Amino acid sequence: MQGMGLAPLVVLATSGKNWVFHIFAPLLLLFLKTILFLFRKRKKHPFYERNAAMKFSCEKLLLQNAVNTASRAVAAKSSIPALEGLLLTCGGESLTVSGYNMQTGIRTKFTAEVEESGELVVNARLISEILRRLPDDVVTFTANDKFLIHLTCGDADFDIMGLSAADFPELPEVEEKYAVQIAEKTLKTMIQQTSFAVSTNEARPVHMGSLFEVSAEGLTVVSVDGFRLALRKEALEKIEGGAFSFVAPGTALNEVERICEEIDEVVTITLGQRHILFEVGETELICRRLEGEFLDYKNAIPRRNPINVVVDTKTMLQSLERVSVVISEKLKSPVRCQFGEDKVTMSAKTANGDAKDVCRIAGDGQGLEIGFNNRYLMDALRYAPADTVRMELNTGISPAIIVPVEGEENFLYMVLPVRLKAN
Repeated sequence: MQGMGLAPLVVLATSGKNWVFHIFAPLLLLFLKTILFLFRKRKKHPFYERNAAMKFSCEKLLLQNAVNTASRAVAAKSSIPALEGLLLTCGGESLTVSGYNMQTGIRTKFTAEVEESGELVVNARLISEILRRLPDDVVTFTANDKFLIHLTCGDADFDIMGLSAADFPELPEVEEKYAVQIAEKTLKTMIQQTSFAVSTNEARPVHMGSLFEVSAEGLTVVSVDGFRLALRKEALEKIEGGAFSFVAPGTALNEVERICEEIDEVVTITLGQRHILFEVGETELICRRLEGEFLDYKNAIPRRNPINVVVDTKTMLQSLERVSVVISEKLKSPVRCQFGEDKVTMSAKTANGDAKDVCRIAGDGQGLEIGFNNRYLMDALRYAPADTVRMELNTGISPAIIVPVEGEENFLYMVLPVRLKAN
């Protein structure tokens, strides 16, 4: 046993210097790889501190708008202080403001008068409160290498502390796999008219976002929460990389909708391996795509419905609002709808009282009695982009389909019924 224990030492002793090379060469290679990794990731490493000293000036409103936009992606509370802040990067003739909560990142850029380039992190809530109270004048922002920030505007001045930019995590890079372009105002309305049906049930994470399908037919956005479905379609002028689809988180889409304006400027949507990039003017939003199997909505929507009536959306919405007065969060009740010849009688009954109203329609409802969650039906009518819609019905336990009266079906809403108790 002792001879076997000494054998390796004998081999090393007889092999001269080769044993030193065989032991230390892998360690040296590992050391060099580590140095190279730190160099590439120097943004995150304290040994490679970036220049914190910076100075720029700009209109207060420009900085305030950028801070408000990027703050939407700032973590409300985090164990990492930098995530509660905004990364300010100035260089050339521009300032970039970035926020990142490890799920969604927003960075926006605008023109500023830069005297000294640099970057640091400033607390988002604090800078927002300061800017909100400053007069409408030119803001001068100065920081030294100790992260001390001096901010002046008119007769007001503030001295606050910042954080090292090295503490701020890098926003993901989105490699371009597929891309599509769409008008800003079109994307805004498509999100508005479908996001209300995004699920909040964490048991099915993939339904906590909206499905985007891009093909030669155009862009289709679908949201579903198990009780209703919202679908919008729009034609596209240009797609790159062929047909593709992805699911974007509902929280991120709400921010995209807020960033977009009612203008014809183009938004570029880029799909990467794991992330999605929305480029809206000088603002970029990056979010992680949701994985999983989304509902096969094409087979889930019944279209062979024998009852078809035409409804004025505003009139029916007002009738629903009237009967919903007796319904509350504590006292829930379905709205009972009795579809007849050219009219639908709606009623609701709770401990608060009884409510009844008649809404005029066009068509024969064939005496169908069906119940709906008042909020779900009201949402579908409220967001339908048409003054009049066609309601397709079948039985009291079949979904109601809401589509355009005529022309191309650029929207579709499906609302599942609620079982009614006998009167």
